[in-house]
Amino acid sequence: MIVDDSVEDAEAIVSCLRNAGIAVRPLRPDSAEELATMLGGQQVDLVLAAQQSNGVPLEEVLQLVKTSGKDLPVVAVADRVDDASLSQALGFGVRAIALRSKPQQLLRAVRTEWADLEARRALRRLEAQVRETERRCDALIESSRDPIAYVHEGMHIRANSAYLEMFGYESFEDIEGMSLLDLVAPQHVDAFKALLKGLSKGEPAPPRYELLARDIEGDTFPAVMEFTSALYEGEPCLQVVFRRQESDPELAREVEELRQRDQTTGLLNRPTFLHALEGAVADAAQNQGQHGLLLLEPDHYQRLLHEIGLDSADALLEAIAERLRNTLADALADGSAVAARFGEHTLAVLLRGDHVATTSLAERIREAFAAQVLEIGQRSAAITASIGGVQIGEKIASVTQVLAKANQGVQSSIGVGGNRTEIFDPSAVDRAEEERIQAWVTRLRDALDNDRFLFHYQPVISLQGESGAMYEAYIRLDAGAGETVPPLSFLQIAEEHGLLWEIDRWVVEHAIAVAAERKRAGQPVTLLVKVTQASLADDSLARHVGERLAAAGIGGEHLVLQLPEAKVFTHLRAAQEFAAAVAAHGCRVGLEQFGAGLDSFQLLSHFDPAFLKLDRSFTEDLPKNAGNQQRVAEIAAKARSLGIRSIAEFVQDAASMAILFSSGIDYVEGYFLAPAGPDMNYEFE
Repeated sequence: MIVDDSVEDAEAIVSCLRNAGIAVRPLRPDSAEELATMLGGQQVDLVLAAQQSNGVPLEEVLQLVKTSGKDLPVVAVADRVDDASLSQALGFGVRAIALRSKPQQLLRAVRTEWADLEARRALRRLEAQVRETERRCDALIESSRDPIAYVHEGMHIRANSAYLEMFGYESFEDIEGMSLLDLVAPQHVDAFKALLKGLSKGEPAPPRYELLARDIEGDTFPAVMEFTSALYEGEPCLQVVFRRQESDPELAREVEELRQRDQTTGLLNRPTFLHALEGAVADAAQNQGQHGLLLLEPDHYQRLLHEIGLDSADALLEAIAERLRNTLADALADGSAVAARFGEHTLAVLLRGDHVATTSLAERIREAFAAQVLEIGQRSAAITASIGGVQIGEKIASVTQVLAKANQGVQSSIGVGGNRTEIFDPSAVDRAEEERIQAWVTRLRDALDNDRFLFHYQPVISLQGESGAMYEAYIRLDAGAGETVPPLSFLQIAEEHGLLWEIDRWVVEHAIAVAAERKRAGQPVTLLVKVTQASLADDSLARHVGERLAAAGIGGEHLVLQLPEAKVFTHLRAAQEFAAAVAAHGCRVGLEQFGAGLDSFQLLSHFDPAFLKLDRSFTEDLPKNAGNQQRVAEIAAKARSLGIRSIAEFVQDAASMAILFSSGIDYVEGYFLAPAGPDMNYEFE
């Protein structure tokens, strides 16, 4: 919904959103009554309201949205923003404010609020699902034949009928608040108390805990307990399954083992495996644990059944399971992996490890099937496998998602002929970014070693009638085939990996070489080049400048080294020493991005540059911005009073040129005059 007096302005917003690929079905009410009707009768996701609207004032828009009872974000659209208007809009209750004249900022505000709205809606859906799930779980627990209780700090807070029946109690009120220790035989109390203390500290629970339990009559019986961390009514607690054990413990263990195994393959059965998978998913979500899931299916299964006969289906699956078990022997033995029969002819593996381990194991399993003939009873067959997997992590910490992604990988592998693996990794984007950065580091290293950088030159033109050629040299990375890469694409990566100081040396060395060549050709030039704070750490760059100037046989007056104002502020002493060191070789130092700091003029009390280059924000829309015009004039006057030359960059029109000239700026550069290019061919005369 767009609330704006101007149809043209509203249409411009719609066009902006659509051009950005956002599907829009716009509404535009003409009155408060129409707005209220639309809110009540139609689905609205977002309101863009003009801050200065006569038809429906912003305050009234917010009030109507509030009374509608809907979670509906409102973004104020303003022609300009100052302290008063910002405070007023936020006071009304808008979630964001966007400038009409800045389409990209408006788009960011819309996308941000839409993402927040979707997140809030998803949270409400999840909360409803959790409540419904809790209700169903409570009903299932009550009807379960397994004796189940919930315990908080050792006290009973919930127990089902099977649990009460086992101990001889008639209702939960009889044991509510009772300590779990009261149900343990005296000779086991101390050991059990130590177990509970460890669990309260977050220590892992044993898979099963055997002891003698005591019922309401004081009679004891052998029992086995299983513990699971849980939430009950929002509070962390322990779920306890308390089973009466057979009189023969060994027989009981064998029965439990059979209960967890698939009888055909000898692997874990589906319910037991799902329980383990739920634990892995919870560990990934809560503790950043690393686990991988693999699903495996034999290729061309129906054709295999047709060839060997349906009566041999179990033998086929048993042989496949045996091959998998042999491949995983070490991992199964040390407990780093478990394997299960997950479906009719689908096997599953859950392992601990990162994406590399998961991918490596999947490939090892695939090779194990492809490398050898499989013995199926009295027959043999060459059987390959399709494997799909997923790396379980915070971004995909849901059993449903994990299984869906793994199954998707299996089906994709089968669909392209089988005998392959396909592993989904939710961290692939992050890893791809790491690989991209590493590729850039390698590329930059190669460019430094093999001279694959180059300069583009932009003329710097005097407005005060001074003669002589002056260019700013911009570094570019030669991408081949006539393509170049600007520094914004790689300087951040170079800084993070300690390559800036080497790039600075390349810049200085090649600028001096170019200046020397031009002087020998009778076309002397002054070059402005950028150096970074990385070269302020020691005097090596200053010494390098002196050495290269001496080798080239030219004076330092041909070179101006520019440092960003913000970096000089934070490295003031080092910048002062650097400026003094290069001045000894005749070089000058300039300050770029000047005027954007909190107190730029104060810096000039401590640092004496030869040039000041204004921050480009001052020349954007300069003819329409009276504040910037005043600021430019102040900077030019201050620089002139200190004997410093001023430069304005990013000049885009004749009107800006006129303003800069009248303000007293010494030099200008920008696309209006000439774009940067590989040649120095500007006619300065």
